[in-house]
Amino acid sequence: MTSPTSPPRKFLVIADGSAEFAAALRFACRRARSTGGKIAILRVIAPAVFEHWSGVRDEIERQVRAEAAEELKAYTPLVLTETGSSPELLLIRADDTREALRKAISADRDIKILVLAAATSGRGPGPLVNSIAREGVRWGGRNLPVTVVPGDLSEAEIDDLA
Repeated sequence: MTSPTSPPRKFLVIADGSAEFAAALRFACRRARSTGGKIAILRVIAPAVFEHWSGVRDEIERQVRAEAAEELKAYTPLVLTETGSSPELLLIRADDTREALRKAISADRDIKILVLAAATSGRGPGPLVNSIAREGVRWGGRNLPVTVVPGDLSEAEIDDLA
């Protein structure tokens, strides 16, 4: 549990459209509930590549951002039910997920744990998990623990573990 004077720890989950995301989010919610923490959900927005007509590029980026925000808002009822508080929704424009993670973690020292789900395709845990296993997560002058959840855990298994 956090002390009354310290801000609650945040569990960061990446909304990447994968089937495994649900397992990571549910696990993070259960851990946040049991430790008095909060949930932050990150959605990476790739920069629009449109060399000509900057107005068109700006409109595409605006639409993509609006769609991503709506996607993230859809998770709010689940997080609110599971934890008792709304998630922090992070939309970060970046070339790749690691860059977005670096930006999010460097900007918010209350993010204490990154929760990822391993891929269930049988071709390894997934590119982000592989990358973090090799290189670690050290941004903003601090190391960040990473919890990797099997992506095919049932709700009952998540309840048992978290």
